[in-house]
Amino acid sequence: MRNYATSQAIGGRDNQCDATAVATVNGVRAYALLDGIGDKPHNRDWTRAAARRLARTAARLHDAEAGMRRVRAHYAAEPDRQGPWGLGPKACALVAVEAPGLPLTVAWSGDVRAYWLVRGILRPLTQDHNLRRVFPPCDTHDGGSRHRVTSCLGAVETDEEVMSYANHPAVEAVTVGAERGRLLLACDGAYEPHEDAGHQLSDLLHGTPAEAARRVVTRAVATARTITDRPDNATALVADLYG
Repeated sequence: MRNYATSQAIGGRDNQCDATAVATVNGVRAYALLDGIGDKPHNRDWTRAAARRLARTAARLHDAEAGMRRVRAHYAAEPDRQGPWGLGPKACALVAVEAPGLPLTVAWSGDVRAYWLVRGILRPLTQDHNLRRVFPPCDTHDGGSRHRVTSCLGAVETDEEVMSYANHPAVEAVTVGAERGRLLLACDGAYEPHEDAGHQLSDLLHGTPAEAARRVVTRAVATARTITDRPDNATALVADLYG
């Protein structure tokens, strides 16, 4: 039986522009999730290809951050991405790498999230790359828009350039201790409705990985439909690691 599963819902969009990919190279496995920016077929197709590239590269390099930076540099070097408009498709991106005997590594660029569930306690591993992080809500204003990302795959800005306006690098990474746990990767369409409604994601992560991923996604879209007739794409990947 596979230790992971993905669930997706198109929501109210015309195309499913999220993508996941899993790659295994010499016993090292990478799990990637991308949230495409845009709603057109070319965004969908690019995001699917980019997810596969990211998973393969991270697995081959045995490290999430190294894989993310390698793939980000690849797309940033494309000729049509140069200049003031930064043309070309983009996606918020997240990858986790599981290597035998080594800690789990996670890297991201954008506002996709990773969570780690151990002994019933769900811990967020990532911090969003968006204006809400740059300008948190306070007593006098609602904060920056969570829908305006400050970094993503396909962008050309360097760590230093992103740091200058967002106070975080273009790519961030974290290492998790090597212990048995359940990993959740989710796009904003899968986590925001739960967060807004005050749902506890840990309450949804029981059962098999397939059951848990499907529950996260279907309930996210159902919750979003109570306030909009055009919910976002929703995607979740759940994996049981180390055991």
